[in-house]
Amino acid sequence: MQQSHFAFGPFVLDPGAGTLLRNGDPVAVGFRGLKLLSALVERPGGILGKAELMDAAWPGLAVEEGNLTVQISQLRKLLGPSGGGGEWIATIPRVGYRFIGTVETIAGEKPVLPLPDEPSIAVLPFENVGTDPEQGAFADGLTEDLITDLSRDSGLFVIARNSSFAYRGKVMDAREIAKGLGVRYLLTGSARRAGGRVRINAQLVDTVSGDHLWAERFDRGLDDIFTVQDEVTAKIVEALLGRLRAAPPRNRPSNIEAYDLCVRARRLMDDTPQSAREAHLMLTRAILLDPGYAEAYRWLAMNHWMGWVHSGGPTQAARGLALELAGKAVALDPNDAGCRWILAYLLAYEGRFADADAEFATAIALDPNEADTFAALSDITVLAGRVEEGLEHIGKAFRLNPHPASWYYLTLGQAQYAAGHYEAAVETLRRDEAYGTSSRRFLAASLAQLGRLDEARAEAELFLVGNPDFTTRHWAATEPFRDEATLAHFVDGFRKAGLPE
Repeated sequence: MQQSHFAFGPFVLDPGAGTLLRNGDPVAVGFRGLKLLSALVERPGGILGKAELMDAAWPGLAVEEGNLTVQISQLRKLLGPSGGGGEWIATIPRVGYRFIGTVETIAGEKPVLPLPDEPSIAVLPFENVGTDPEQGAFADGLTEDLITDLSRDSGLFVIARNSSFAYRGKVMDAREIAKGLGVRYLLTGSARRAGGRVRINAQLVDTVSGDHLWAERFDRGLDDIFTVQDEVTAKIVEALLGRLRAAPPRNRPSNIEAYDLCVRARRLMDDTPQSAREAHLMLTRAILLDPGYAEAYRWLAMNHWMGWVHSGGPTQAARGLALELAGKAVALDPNDAGCRWILAYLLAYEGRFADADAEFATAIALDPNEADTFAALSDITVLAGRVEEGLEHIGKAFRLNPHPASWYYLTLGQAQYAAGHYEAAVETLRRDEAYGTSSRRFLAASLAQLGRLDEARAEAELFLVGNPDFTTRHWAATEPFRDEATLAHFVDGFRKAGLPE
């Protein structure tokens, strides 16, 4: 995957990083302006209509045309005259705008991820080869469970689900995929579920030598699906490490409908408030069908936690119920690292730091490849004042999960701000992925610390649109801070950015 830079006159534009340089120095340009400039520069000489430009800068939003006019005017002031004395951006009356000038495209390779010392593997999404498209969720669940089972082996390096699923449906050479993820081995396969039976094909490929290390077909009754997962996992471990797998057993559902509901629900966890409500109904039903299913309790705990996040502020009832459900999940399956890190995270927010630290340590011991554990631990560690350690944790999370959920970028940006790396924080928090979170408060604080107060206040205003009840005092009182200096640093940035007390 390549990220291109665009050079014109004294400027270099990096759309991926969200930066504009003039003679090597950063230019203070807003997020919308960068999006507009990127769209124009990527098609020099071409006429871009107003609607197309508004879609580029305000995707999915209905805004007045005057907003576009204001942004173009600000861009012209920032860029100044072109080398020939004219404007870089020309107006095409009643149509749109065109970028004038010579643009040089500079292709930049994404940094190559070095192979880990231990055998490294990614499980690509299994293909649903049945006639019923609804069974696609079953194939996804199979893939996710295999990733979870393999990642529990400390002798392997296993790429997280988000990053494996980033390659769904892409026609790419196996070596290219492996290079993009920084692994040597790929597990691919297909699943067909029909008439109470399941057929699974799986193969393990060494992308360096091109050899197929192992391949097998399983044709079993649906009730045997978890036995098949265990067999596949054991054979992969044996092929890569030369030994049979002997990890502690996982808590498996006793009801296949409950399993289906949980698989569907966990795909909705990071989405909108509406999808979160759908997930809540699915998980509640799964627990009714199978009261001993630990994973359903784990995700329902996170669902309650995310519920108050989406609503704009914590409610004690939701927090208490989330903690109770997380504790129930751990009691049902003490060997599940996912249950452990979620409990650890909620305990930290209750101020039970010693218990939280112990649960995080147990989660890592159970599954050293669980990227979410390291991302969540980074958040808690940074607020404890151990900022460099927090940066190491989020770095580990990104290595295990190079295409992560959006909240990883919020966590990284928060850690960079805490470390005083304000430029890096702005670059992280201006990514499209980060804008899907509540990260604008940290972006505003980073800009304020750089002295870019107009941009900081604009970002603070945008943050408050989605979080109208936010106050710095309430945020400081409810976040799990353990270090007064770190707390004071965040509060200082918020105040400079104009966020309400």
